[in-house]
Amino acid sequence: MKLRRRPAPEISISFLDVISCGFGAIVLLMLIAKTVEFSAVEEGEPEQHNLVALQEQLFELRGDQKVLHRDLISKQQQLTDLQLRISRLQAQLASVNKQLDKDAQPDTTESDQMALALQILQEEMARLSAKQPTKDNQLIGGIPVDSEYIVFIIDTSGSMVEFAWSRVRQEMINILDIYPEVKGIQIMNDMGAYMFPSYRGKWIPDTTNIRTSIISGLNTWSAYSNSSPVEGIQSAIKTFYAPGKKVSLYVFGDDFSGGSIHRVVKTVDQLNATRRSNNRLVRIHTVGFPVHFASGGNPKRAGRFAALMRELSYRNGGTFVGLNSLN
Repeated sequence: MKLRRRPAPEISISFLDVISCGFGAIVLLMLIAKTVEFSAVEEGEPEQHNLVALQEQLFELRGDQKVLHRDLISKQQQLTDLQLRISRLQAQLASVNKQLDKDAQPDTTESDQMALALQILQEEMARLSAKQPTKDNQLIGGIPVDSEYIVFIIDTSGSMVEFAWSRVRQEMINILDIYPEVKGIQIMNDMGAYMFPSYRGKWIPDTTNIRTSIISGLNTWSAYSNSSPVEGIQSAIKTFYAPGKKVSLYVFGDDFSGGSIHRVVKTVDQLNATRRSNNRLVRIHTVGFPVHFASGGNPKRAGRFAALMRELSYRNGGTFVGLNSLN
Protein backbone atom coordinates (compact mmCIF):
# COMPACT_ATOMS: atom_id res chain seq x y z
CA MET A 1 0.00 0.00 0.00
CA LYS A 2 1.43 3.27 -0.99
CA LEU A 3 1.85 5.80 1.86
CA ARG A 4 0.84 9.34 1.24
CA ARG A 5 3.02 12.09 2.73
CA ARG A 6 1.57 15.19 4.35
CA PRO A 7 2.59 18.45 2.80
CA ALA A 8 5.22 20.34 4.81
CA PRO A 9 3.83 23.44 6.66
CA GLU A 10 5.21 26.80 5.62
CA ILE A 11 6.16 27.75 9.24
CA SER A 12 7.01 24.96 11.55
CA ILE A 13 7.01 24.93 15.36
CA SER A 14 10.78 24.61 15.44
CA PHE A 15 11.16 27.88 13.60
CA LEU A 16 8.88 29.65 16.03
CA ASP A 17 10.91 28.28 18.93
CA VAL A 18 14.09 29.59 17.43
CA ILE A 19 12.59 33.00 16.77
CA SER A 20 11.15 33.20 20.30
CA CYS A 21 14.47 32.27 21.87
CA GLY A 22 16.26 34.87 19.79
CA PHE A 23 13.89 37.66 20.82
CA GLY A 24 14.16 36.54 24.41
CA ALA A 25 17.90 36.63 24.23
CA ILE A 26 17.85 40.13 22.78
CA VAL A 27 15.49 41.39 25.49
CA LEU A 28 17.66 39.79 28.18
CA LEU A 29 20.79 41.39 26.73
CA MET A 30 19.07 44.78 26.67
CA LEU A 31 18.04 44.43 30.33
CA ILE A 32 21.56 43.42 31.35
CA ALA A 33 23.08 46.35 29.43
CA LYS A 34 20.73 48.85 31.11
CA THR A 35 21.49 47.47 34.57
CA VAL A 36 25.28 47.60 34.04
CA GLU A 37 25.08 51.15 32.67
CA PHE A 38 22.97 52.33 35.64
CA SER A 39 25.35 50.69 38.14
CA ALA A 40 28.36 52.22 36.43
CA VAL A 41 26.80 55.66 36.71
CA GLU A 42 26.00 55.14 40.39
CA GLU A 43 29.49 53.88 41.15
CA GLY A 44 31.09 56.81 39.35
CA GLU A 45 29.30 59.52 41.38
CA PRO A 46 31.20 58.87 44.67
CA GLU A 47 34.45 58.84 42.79
CA GLN A 48 33.62 62.23 41.31
CA HIS A 49 32.66 63.55 44.76
CA ASN A 50 35.88 62.23 46.31
CA LEU A 51 37.88 63.86 43.57
CA VAL A 52 36.31 67.25 44.31
CA ALA A 53 36.94 66.84 48.05
CA LEU A 54 40.57 65.94 47.40
CA GLN A 55 41.00 69.00 45.20
CA GLU A 56 39.56 71.21 47.94
CA GLN A 57 41.93 69.68 50.50
CA LEU A 58 44.81 70.24 48.11
CA PHE A 59 43.88 73.93 47.78
CA GLU A 60 43.62 74.28 51.57
CA LEU A 61 46.99 72.64 52.09
CA ARG A 62 48.54 74.95 49.53
CA GLY A 63 47.05 77.93 51.37
CA ASP A 64 48.31 76.65 54.73
CA GLN A 65 51.70 76.12 53.18
CA LYS A 66 51.85 79.74 52.06
CA VAL A 67 50.87 80.97 55.55
CA LEU A 68 53.42 78.75 57.24
CA HIS A 69 56.05 79.87 54.79
CA ARG A 70 55.36 83.51 55.61
CA ASP A 71 55.50 82.72 59.35
CA LEU A 72 58.78 80.89 58.86
CA ILE A 73 60.28 83.88 57.05
CA SER A 74 59.09 86.19 59.87
CA LYS A 75 60.54 83.94 62.58
CA GLN A 76 63.82 83.71 60.70
CA GLN A 77 63.95 87.51 60.52
CA GLN A 78 63.25 87.77 64.26
CA LEU A 79 65.96 85.20 64.95
CA THR A 80 68.40 87.19 62.86
CA ASP A 81 67.55 90.38 64.78
CA LEU A 82 68.01 88.60 68.13
CA GLN A 83 71.33 87.20 67.00
CA LEU A 84 72.46 90.71 66.05
CA ARG A 85 71.38 92.06 69.45
CA ILE A 86 73.16 89.24 71.23
CA SER A 87 76.30 89.98 69.26
CA ARG A 88 76.13 93.67 70.20
CA LEU A 89 75.53 92.86 73.87
CA GLN A 90 78.39 90.39 73.89
CA ALA A 91 80.64 93.06 72.43
CA GLN A 92 79.51 95.54 75.11
CA LEU A 93 80.05 92.94 77.83
CA ALA A 94 83.54 92.21 76.54
CA SER A 95 84.29 95.95 76.59
CA VAL A 96 83.02 96.31 80.16
CA ASN A 97 84.99 93.28 81.34
CA LYS A 98 88.08 94.69 79.70
CA GLN A 99 87.60 98.01 81.47
CA LEU A 100 86.99 96.25 84.80
CA ASP A 101 90.15 94.21 84.36
CA LYS A 102 92.01 97.40 83.61
CA ASP A 103 90.62 99.16 86.68
CA ALA A 104 91.37 96.13 88.83
CA GLN A 105 95.10 96.38 88.15
CA PRO A 106 96.65 97.14 91.54
CA ASP A 107 98.47 100.38 92.10
CA THR A 108 101.01 99.47 94.75
CA THR A 109 101.89 103.07 95.61
CA GLU A 110 98.29 104.15 96.18
CA SER A 111 97.50 100.89 98.01
CA ASP A 112 100.39 101.42 100.42
CA GLN A 113 99.29 104.98 101.12
CA MET A 114 95.72 103.87 101.84
CA ALA A 115 96.92 101.10 104.18
CA LEU A 116 99.06 103.59 106.10
CA ALA A 117 96.16 106.06 106.38
CA LEU A 118 93.83 103.29 107.58
CA GLN A 119 96.30 102.24 110.25
CA ILE A 120 96.60 105.83 111.51
CA LEU A 121 92.83 106.21 111.64
CA GLN A 122 92.39 102.96 113.54
CA GLU A 123 94.99 104.00 116.11
CA GLU A 124 93.33 107.39 116.53
CA MET A 125 89.89 105.83 116.96
CA ALA A 126 91.22 103.42 119.55
CA ARG A 127 92.82 106.31 121.45
CA LEU A 128 89.62 108.38 121.43
CA SER A 129 87.46 105.40 122.41
CA ALA A 130 89.66 104.71 125.39
CA LYS A 131 89.16 108.26 126.68
CA GLN A 132 85.39 108.52 126.18
CA PRO A 133 83.01 106.51 128.40
CA THR A 134 80.21 104.56 126.72
CA LYS A 135 76.72 106.07 126.75
CA ASP A 136 73.64 104.22 127.80
CA ASN A 137 71.36 106.16 125.44
CA GLN A 138 72.37 105.01 121.98
CA LEU A 139 70.81 106.80 119.01
CA ILE A 140 69.82 105.29 115.66
CA GLY A 141 68.57 107.82 113.14
CA GLY A 142 68.07 110.32 115.99
CA ILE A 143 65.82 107.91 117.95
CA PRO A 144 66.99 106.71 121.40
CA VAL A 145 66.86 102.90 121.42
CA ASP A 146 67.80 102.23 125.03
CA SER A 147 64.31 100.99 125.98
CA GLU A 148 63.67 97.41 127.05
CA TYR A 149 59.91 97.51 126.41
CA ILE A 150 58.08 99.08 123.45
CA VAL A 151 54.40 99.85 122.89
CA PHE A 152 52.96 100.69 119.46
CA ILE A 153 49.90 102.98 119.50
CA ILE A 154 48.43 102.96 115.97
CA ASP A 155 45.64 105.07 114.53
CA THR A 156 43.18 102.55 112.98
CA SER A 157 40.87 105.15 111.43
CA GLY A 158 39.54 104.68 107.90
CA SER A 159 41.97 107.13 106.32
CA MET A 160 44.98 105.33 107.79
CA VAL A 161 43.76 101.85 106.83
CA GLU A 162 42.82 102.89 103.30
CA PHE A 163 45.81 105.00 102.34
CA ALA A 164 48.72 104.37 104.72
CA TRP A 165 48.46 100.77 105.90
CA SER A 166 51.24 99.34 103.74
CA ARG A 167 53.57 102.12 104.97
CA VAL A 168 52.48 101.40 108.57
CA ARG A 169 53.63 97.78 108.16
CA GLN A 170 56.94 98.95 106.72
CA GLU A 171 57.58 101.39 109.57
CA MET A 172 56.69 98.69 112.10
CA ILE A 173 59.34 96.45 110.54
CA ASN A 174 61.89 99.29 110.53
CA ILE A 175 61.36 100.06 114.21
CA LEU A 176 61.46 96.40 115.23
CA ASP A 177 64.72 96.03 113.31
CA ILE A 178 66.43 98.71 115.42
CA TYR A 179 65.44 96.73 118.53
CA PRO A 180 67.03 93.30 117.92
CA GLU A 181 65.74 92.06 121.25
CA VAL A 182 63.47 93.53 123.91
CA LYS A 183 61.84 92.16 127.03
CA GLY A 184 58.27 92.90 125.97
CA ILE A 185 56.12 94.26 123.13
CA GLN A 186 52.54 95.48 123.00
CA ILE A 187 50.27 96.67 120.16
CA MET A 188 47.33 99.01 120.83
CA ASN A 189 45.25 101.37 118.75
CA ASP A 190 44.72 105.05 119.52
CA MET A 191 41.67 104.19 121.62
CA GLY A 192 43.58 101.69 123.78
CA ALA A 193 42.19 98.55 122.08
CA TYR A 194 44.61 95.61 121.91
CA MET A 195 45.59 93.77 118.73
CA PHE A 196 45.91 90.57 120.78
CA PRO A 197 43.13 90.60 123.42
CA SER A 198 44.62 87.54 125.15
CA TYR A 199 47.58 89.74 126.17
CA ARG A 200 45.42 92.57 127.48
CA GLY A 201 47.36 94.43 130.18
CA LYS A 202 50.37 92.11 129.78
CA TRP A 203 53.61 92.22 127.86
CA ILE A 204 53.93 90.04 124.77
CA PRO A 205 57.21 88.08 124.82
CA ASP A 206 59.62 89.05 122.06
CA THR A 207 60.20 86.14 119.67
CA THR A 208 60.64 85.80 115.93
CA ASN A 209 57.20 84.19 115.61
CA ILE A 210 55.59 86.98 117.63
CA ARG A 211 57.11 89.63 115.40
CA THR A 212 55.88 87.80 112.32
CA SER A 213 52.40 87.50 113.87
CA ILE A 214 52.35 91.23 114.62
CA ILE A 215 53.12 92.20 111.02
CA SER A 216 50.64 89.69 109.57
CA GLY A 217 48.03 90.70 112.16
CA LEU A 218 47.97 94.22 110.73
CA ASN A 219 46.35 92.81 107.59
CA THR A 220 43.14 91.89 109.42
CA TRP A 221 43.16 94.22 112.43
CA SER A 222 40.05 96.38 112.55
CA ALA A 223 39.25 98.52 115.59
CA TYR A 224 37.21 101.67 116.14
CA SER A 225 39.21 104.90 116.16
CA ASN A 226 38.34 108.57 116.81
CA SER A 227 41.58 109.81 115.16
CA SER A 228 42.99 111.02 118.47
CA PRO A 229 45.95 109.25 120.15
CA VAL A 230 45.28 110.71 123.59
CA GLU A 231 43.31 107.73 124.94
CA GLY A 232 45.89 105.21 123.76
CA ILE A 233 48.80 107.16 125.26
CA GLN A 234 47.07 107.53 128.62
CA SER A 235 46.11 103.84 128.72
CA ALA A 236 49.64 102.71 127.82
CA ILE A 237 51.30 104.86 130.51
CA LYS A 238 48.87 103.80 133.23
CA THR A 239 49.02 100.11 132.32
CA PHE A 240 52.63 99.41 131.37
CA TYR A 241 54.83 101.79 133.31
CA ALA A 242 56.64 100.21 136.26
CA PRO A 243 59.64 101.46 138.24
CA GLY A 244 62.91 100.20 136.83
CA LYS A 245 61.51 99.47 133.37
CA LYS A 246 62.60 101.47 130.35
CA VAL A 247 59.49 101.85 128.18
CA SER A 248 59.05 103.64 124.84
CA LEU A 249 55.76 104.45 123.12
CA TYR A 250 55.60 104.71 119.32
CA VAL A 251 52.53 106.65 118.19
CA PHE A 252 51.43 106.28 114.53
CA GLY A 253 48.80 108.60 113.08
CA ASP A 254 47.72 111.03 110.38
CA ASP A 255 45.46 113.63 112.06
CA PHE A 256 44.11 114.93 115.37
CA SER A 257 40.36 115.38 115.75
CA GLY A 258 40.45 116.36 119.42
CA GLY A 259 40.05 119.76 121.00
CA SER A 260 42.83 121.80 122.57
CA ILE A 261 46.40 120.74 121.81
CA HIS A 262 47.58 122.57 124.94
CA ARG A 263 45.19 120.60 127.15
CA VAL A 264 46.41 117.29 125.72
CA VAL A 265 50.06 118.22 126.24
CA LYS A 266 49.35 119.31 129.82
CA THR A 267 47.43 116.12 130.60
CA VAL A 268 50.24 113.89 129.31
CA ASP A 269 52.81 115.99 131.21
CA GLN A 270 50.97 115.43 134.47
CA LEU A 271 50.53 111.71 133.81
CA ASN A 272 54.06 110.98 132.54
CA ALA A 273 56.12 113.01 135.04
CA THR A 274 57.57 111.68 138.28
CA ARG A 275 56.61 113.38 141.52
CA ARG A 276 60.11 114.19 142.78
CA SER A 277 61.73 115.26 139.51
CA ASN A 278 60.95 116.35 135.99
CA ASN A 279 62.01 112.99 134.54
CA ARG A 280 59.53 111.10 132.36
CA LEU A 281 58.14 107.69 133.12
CA VAL A 282 58.17 106.60 129.44
CA ARG A 283 59.57 107.96 126.19
CA ILE A 284 57.05 109.00 123.55
CA HIS A 285 58.13 108.77 119.91
CA THR A 286 55.69 109.84 117.18
CA VAL A 287 55.45 109.10 113.45
CA GLY A 288 53.25 111.23 111.21
CA PHE A 289 51.82 109.81 107.96
CA PRO A 290 50.96 112.40 105.24
CA VAL A 291 47.59 110.84 104.37
CA HIS A 292 45.67 114.10 103.99
CA PHE A 293 48.29 115.58 101.70
CA ALA A 294 48.52 112.48 99.50
CA SER A 295 44.78 111.76 99.28
CA GLY A 296 43.45 115.31 99.03
CA GLY A 297 42.01 115.28 102.56
CA ASN A 298 42.11 117.97 105.22
CA PRO A 299 45.69 119.35 105.56
CA LYS A 300 44.63 121.46 108.56
CA ARG A 301 43.91 118.36 110.66
CA ALA A 302 47.23 116.86 109.55
CA GLY A 303 48.97 120.06 110.63
CA ARG A 304 47.34 119.90 114.07
CA PHE A 305 48.47 116.29 114.46
CA ALA A 306 52.06 117.21 113.53
CA ALA A 307 52.05 120.11 116.02
CA LEU A 308 50.71 117.90 118.82
CA MET A 309 53.05 114.98 118.14
CA ARG A 310 56.11 117.23 117.83
CA GLU A 311 55.36 118.82 121.21
CA LEU A 312 54.60 115.48 122.92
CA SER A 313 57.80 113.86 121.68
CA TYR A 314 59.88 116.91 122.60
CA ARG A 315 58.48 117.08 126.14
CA ASN A 316 58.70 113.32 126.75
CA GLY A 317 62.22 112.45 125.66
CA GLY A 318 61.26 111.12 122.25
CA THR A 319 61.57 111.94 118.55
CA PHE A 320 58.98 113.10 116.02
CA VAL A 321 59.36 111.64 112.50
CA GLY A 322 57.23 113.24 109.79
CA LEU A 323 57.09 111.09 106.67
CA ASN A 324 57.02 112.90 103.33
CA SER A 325 55.53 110.05 101.30
CA LEU A 326 53.28 107.00 101.65
CA ASN A 327 55.45 104.94 99.29
